[in-house]
Amino acid sequence: MNQNFTKMAFNPSVKKVQEQFGSRAHYERAETGPDRYKLTSSEEGYIGSRDSFYLSSVGENGWPYLQHRGGQKGFLKVIDDCTLAMPDFSGNAQYISTGNLTANNKAMLFLTDYPTQSRLKIWVETEILDVKENPELLEVLKDKDYKAKIQRIYLFHIKAYDWNCNQHITPRFTVDEFETVMKNQSY
Repeated sequence: MNQNFTKMAFNPSVKKVQEQFGSRAHYERAETGPDRYKLTSSEEGYIGSRDSFYLSSVGENGWPYLQHRGGQKGFLKVIDDCTLAMPDFSGNAQYISTGNLTANNKAMLFLTDYPTQSRLKIWVETEILDVKENPELLEVLKDKDYKAKIQRIYLFHIKAYDWNCNQHITPRFTVDEFETVMKNQSY
């Protein structure tokens, strides 16, 4: 079931702390807001312009794991307004995220655009697909300019998302972004 992110994030312990520190009334109103799980063109554009994000999972031992995922801009693909797909490139062969998501398919994607100080949190349920059994999707995910081997495909079914506040995000720039900023400066 797709829903308002607060139904997943605001468990009884969270609500108790919100009450303790005085923010419960504000967030109680947020709980009655609309369910947000279908991406709009704003989210689609934001996701398509990312070259990295963070993927969280939880192991069978209850410990969380956070992994950086990167590739060419747009490597995290919008398949439709409720589905994303990502190539799982070969890496250090620890397979922590893959193992965790095999046991518990719930995950969160955390996407940050440092220059604009914006971030998007996406709650998902994950399917891990074999590339040989999904040649059409593999073709969608391939990038002719990025030669990393795709070992498997992660298919993310969006359950909710939320734009996070921009507080405390230090602007950081890639070399290309910095050069663009410098070209647009007037001296």
